[in-house]
Amino acid sequence: MDLKRGYKDLIAEANAQIETVPPAEAIARLKDETVVFVDLRDRRELEREGRVPGAFNCPRGMLEFWIDPESPYHKPVFAERKTFLFYCASAWRSALATKAAQDMGLTPVAHVEGGFKAWKEAGGPVEEVERR
Repeated sequence: MDLKRGYKDLIAEANAQIETVPPAEAIARLKDETVVFVDLRDRRELEREGRVPGAFNCPRGMLEFWIDPESPYHKPVFAERKTFLFYCASAWRSALATKAAQDMGLTPVAHVEGGFKAWKEAGGPVEEVERR
């Protein structure tokens, strides 16, 4: 198969059009009640590695459905007048998700540079997630 654009191209295009927040700035915004941290990782990743304290978990595959108020899967958190700060493991999924959310009209949105890995390396707090 000969792809016209691979994942690296898609991520680069997304990053050129979205806001990226450095980990230290994201950590400083943790207590800001106008910011919702959105963890895009799946449940297994959360249970294994923990999450940003208080983050809302939205598996990447459900994002567009949970954002859209017309969807039967809509989540009210996405209707709040907040800043949404997305993250995943290494900022690939979050770049694409931030671009998709922005394209849908969700604003303001941004993502954490380097993802959860960079968050931990910068000394960001981690909350354990109980196994189901």
